[in-house]
Amino acid sequence: MGASASSLRGTAALRVLLASRVRAGRARVRASWWLVLQASVAAGLAFAVGRYVVGHEFPFFAPVAAWVSLGFSRDRSLRRVAELAAGVAIGVAAGDLVVHLIGSGPWQMALVLFLAALLGRFLDAGPMLTTQAGVQAIVIVGLPSFAGAGPFDRWVDAVVGGGVALAVALLTPNDPRRHPRRLARAAVHELAGMLHAVARGLARTSSDDLEAALLTGRASQPALDEWLSSARSAAQLARLAPAQRRHRAELERQVDTAVLLDRAMRNARVLARRARRTVADGHEAGTLADVLEQVARATDDLAAAAATGADPRAARERLLTVARGLDPHVVAHDDWQVQSLVLLVRSLVVDLLEASGATPGQAREALPEL
Repeated sequence: MGASASSLRGTAALRVLLASRVRAGRARVRASWWLVLQASVAAGLAFAVGRYVVGHEFPFFAPVAAWVSLGFSRDRSLRRVAELAAGVAIGVAAGDLVVHLIGSGPWQMALVLFLAALLGRFLDAGPMLTTQAGVQAIVIVGLPSFAGAGPFDRWVDAVVGGGVALAVALLTPNDPRRHPRRLARAAVHELAGMLHAVARGLARTSSDDLEAALLTGRASQPALDEWLSSARSAAQLARLAPAQRRHRAELERQVDTAVLLDRAMRNARVLARRARRTVADGHEAGTLADVLEQVARATDDLAAAAATGADPRAARERLLTVARGLDPHVVAHDDWQVQSLVLLVRSLVVDLLEASGATPGQAREALPEL
């Protein structure tokens, strides 16, 4: 019986984990499919230019340069694309030069990598150009030239691919807020789902529901990490790109919000662990379950606002109402274990209030004094 129950719990945990991973995967695909399509079309176009315009039978490095320069990254600033395109072209040129002068072999491979990397470091301080120069130089020395190819045909192909990539980056301006907003909605939605599950577990006094909530919280951490990373990259880009500076304030707020939501998720995981122990010890927390359901609904409102960059006023007002009622003696009466859960919820609500636009002082002043 015990083994069967353990097996069922393991299956349920796996199902929760897979569901969270699938949701995160779908969010990444939705966020990236248009960028992947653009880079794929650019690679095909570069191949066509290399074959039908330049006249090379196998313009291998034209699509390589286009794809490497664009890829599926949202950071398509002209500087970044130019760095990657230049890195490919430098590596191909260095490799072609070495192969035609001294042939290919182990020591030639080491020499061309050394020269390409030094040239990359001389031209630019960033790592991207140097990395691509080295990789493409290795490919050139290790890949035999096609019969009838000229001494610098592969370099010409790389220049063609880089030029196509630059044209695509120039002609398809990208709103730097779009991707962080999508990731924000997905990450905050995961937190809201976890809080709904904790509220349900407390209402039903169900350890299984609370275990599922804890698993959801653990599986959601990559979504929060990805959102924070994306917001930071977009904020840095907005500081550097003149055309995107008008979005700088919103993107910097996104970074702050992502940090606060990460803190809230960690608090929620602690809450779920403590709630599971409280329920296992036979304590009831129906009133706290109702409070947490209101917190979860406010987090739903916060997710909706994050998707559009709107002021999360509805979430803030709901959370302020909840905060005013978070007196441990009122919510939990004389049950000290449930009171300890209320204290955790107070900390969680403060983080969510700050994420919804309240100042730290406003968030703390909304709580009843202990």
